[in-house]
Amino acid sequence: MPAPSQPPAPEAPARTPWWRAPSLGALAPVVAAVWLLWLGGMATGNRWAVFAEWWPLSLTMAAGSVIAGATSEGGGAVAFPVMTLVLGIAPAVARDFALCIQAVGMSAAALVILRTRTPVVAEALATGSLAGAVGLVIGLEWVAPHIAPAVAKLAFTSTWLAFGLVLLAAQRRPDRRPGTAAGVSRGALALAGLFGGVVVSISGSGLDICVFSLLVLRGRVSESVATPTSVVLMAGNALVGAAYRELAMGGLAPEAWRGWWACVPIVVVGAPLGALAIRHVRRTTVVGLLLVSIAVQYGAAVWILPMRPALWLFSAGCVGAAAAAFGLIGRPAFPYQGASGATASSSSSTSGQTTGSSSSSTHQLAE
Repeated sequence: MPAPSQPPAPEAPARTPWWRAPSLGALAPVVAAVWLLWLGGMATGNRWAVFAEWWPLSLTMAAGSVIAGATSEGGGAVAFPVMTLVLGIAPAVARDFALCIQAVGMSAAALVILRTRTPVVAEALATGSLAGAVGLVIGLEWVAPHIAPAVAKLAFTSTWLAFGLVLLAAQRRPDRRPGTAAGVSRGALALAGLFGGVVVSISGSGLDICVFSLLVLRGRVSESVATPTSVVLMAGNALVGAAYRELAMGGLAPEAWRGWWACVPIVVVGAPLGALAIRHVRRTTVVGLLLVSIAVQYGAAVWILPMRPALWLFSAGCVGAAAAAFGLIGRPAFPYQGASGATASSSSSTSGQTTGSSSSSTHQLAE
């Protein structure tokens, strides 16, 4: 008697390319609304000449907005060095532009992240947002006015070069696994948010990568979760900073507003597309993209700045001190059993730490 035939195995569902994701339909009304408001403002104010003046910045933000949505370095991390080092614009103006343009682009990316229920670390959003707002106000009032432009830019790029080196080393550890945020205390999140807010007051970005570094190096959160968390954080901080500068400090720089008009229709599309694309790539790709952006940023700074011996020594000191600090942050908050084992804390629930479409714990996410 012949054996009964086995039913064919079900085929795995085809993976929807990111450019065909249903979330693009949710993005369309946001883009349409912003474009309509932008067109109205351009027409009533006869502002079409801004493109002749600011087209290099528009071109920069075409790439910068995608990077803002896809990595933990906000659009300000791209705009600030280009404006200050290449276009010769004052750091305060570049900072103001970074705040107001991220208030649009990264807010659109944050809406897409929340709309698609992309997993984020909820506790980091709550604590980091509040502490970042406090640090931003402190920095705008009492820190940023006293920082020399060259020192500010070199310190920023040197610090994140050190972070890139530590992150690269962490990828080579045999026990490296995406973990949970269980080892990150509220106090640590508050300190990272406070410091990040001060950094934002100088360069227009920084809260995102400060909290990202704490989540990834200390909490062993997957970069695929820490990245959207940092994007949502920076969107809120940019809104706070732009509003505070406009309402409480005499207004954003007029040059920043002109650059803003030239870039709004670009970033409201680019940043959400970056946030969508990053959901469909591997964790290691996220890390690689971040490391490349950090290296390019530092290389551009030392190439364009007048690097005197004192500045080289200052940069080396910043890299060494920051690497030591990130190394301390990166000490495991909970032990590992080995390269193939689970973390000692993997049995504990992380509900309330992360939010997502169907999972409440970061360590369940595939690399």
